[in-house]
Amino acid sequence: MTDLLTHAEYRAIAGELDLPRTAFIDGKYRAGSGDTFATTNPATGEVLAQISGCNAVDVDFAVAKAREAFEQGHWSRMHPSDRKEILIKLCKLMTRNRRELAVMESLDSGKPIRDCETIDIPETIHCIKWHAEAVDKIYDQTSPTGDDAISMIVREPIGVVGAVLPWNFPLMMLAWKIGPSLAAGCSVIVKPAEQTSLTALRVAELAHEAGIPRGVLQVLPGDGPSVGEPLGLHMDVDMVSFTGSTETGKRFLRYAADSNLKKIVLECGGKNPAVVFDDAENLDHVAEHVVNAAFWNAGQNCSATSRLIVHKDVKAPLMVRIEARLRDWKVGDPLNPCTHIGALIDADHCQKVRGFLDPQDQGDGPFVNPVVYDVTADDAKAREEIFGPVLCVIEVASNDEAVEIANNTDYGLAASVFTANTRRAIRATRAIRAGTVTVNCYGEGDMATPFGGYKQSGFGGRDNGIHAHDQFTELKTIWIDLSDPREGDNVG
Repeated sequence: MTDLLTHAEYRAIAGELDLPRTAFIDGKYRAGSGDTFATTNPATGEVLAQISGCNAVDVDFAVAKAREAFEQGHWSRMHPSDRKEILIKLCKLMTRNRRELAVMESLDSGKPIRDCETIDIPETIHCIKWHAEAVDKIYDQTSPTGDDAISMIVREPIGVVGAVLPWNFPLMMLAWKIGPSLAAGCSVIVKPAEQTSLTALRVAELAHEAGIPRGVLQVLPGDGPSVGEPLGLHMDVDMVSFTGSTETGKRFLRYAADSNLKKIVLECGGKNPAVVFDDAENLDHVAEHVVNAAFWNAGQNCSATSRLIVHKDVKAPLMVRIEARLRDWKVGDPLNPCTHIGALIDADHCQKVRGFLDPQDQGDGPFVNPVVYDVTADDAKAREEIFGPVLCVIEVASNDEAVEIANNTDYGLAASVFTANTRRAIRATRAIRAGTVTVNCYGEGDMATPFGGYKQSGFGGRDNGIHAHDQFTELKTIWIDLSDPREGDNVG
């Protein structure tokens, strides 16, 4: 685990940061053609930097440079082992600059520095390294044929990729997309969330320093209508990978239909349940995982456990333990290493979250204390994605009812089951319609396991694991006829 600095030391690093202020296009920083916008510290309202925004003009230019780089083949046709070495060099540069990136991420997103240092930065580097190491170890296939043919099934990089990022995990979601796409040989244009552009820009600069050719990794800051929509509609973008709200994700499907039928992969919202059966053991352990799942990153997490569906026989003792755990979760300055819950991302999001809170829980400014509500399954709090530090508790009379309520949602991203009975655990994991179901813990698996959702939580593919490489490649069949046109001549 990374050793944390003091509050004063993090503030000193923050005061010395040289923040990027323009797009990164064709291997260098350059001003965008769109409106300049402010990126602010959610915790203080302080303007961190004025960012030169991009628009459709910049999208056209960046796509042209990305296509040029792809066709030239300096990256797309580079030997996989050589791409691996350059991506590993990027990881080394990120490791060398990890404190700068962690503080920049905390300032820009309101995330606690303890999370940036111990989770986000290490996982970002690990993701890129994992995909780099995998790319020269993925074998293609041959299909069964007779003696007169050979059939090869090969993967080829899909081409120009648009990667549209959310604001809740700026660096980690960047890595989830550029790790497999760059490893596959694609050219990638990143559209960071307008609230959190800084770290993506800095990583693009480090990538160029590591040896990734011009035009292969570009970052275009700006809002959805100015950058996201032109990327989605562009006739020379081959694929868009999007993480964010379900509503916005659906737009990219429309953009694909209205343009070139580009491939679309979506990782969207969730209303994720933790199901606690009547035989759950070690309720202290259950409480620890439920609290972490519900309130990590202030609940601003697509896979956050926002519904606790608990059997009536264990509800009371479990709630005592959850309330005790919550007392350790301090809310405050994200640069203070003692802080567990930082600031919500911006005023609009604060207003949305507060719309679900009872009057006594409203709070002030960008900080919202974690709250736990007893609700019914049809309550708006239990059905809508709040994306804040709110845990809804639903009491049930049977384990079957718990699973039924877990599935009673438009979403299907993640779920957890807590039980001492292995048979019950396996039956529940199969019955719950979600992309990831954990047993007796909260989590998303690891870098080797695919992550994505059922129903309105996802579309078109999965992040992480070897499966992530599939979404950034095309499958090609190469059929070679070995039959000899000279009848009876079988060799030579």
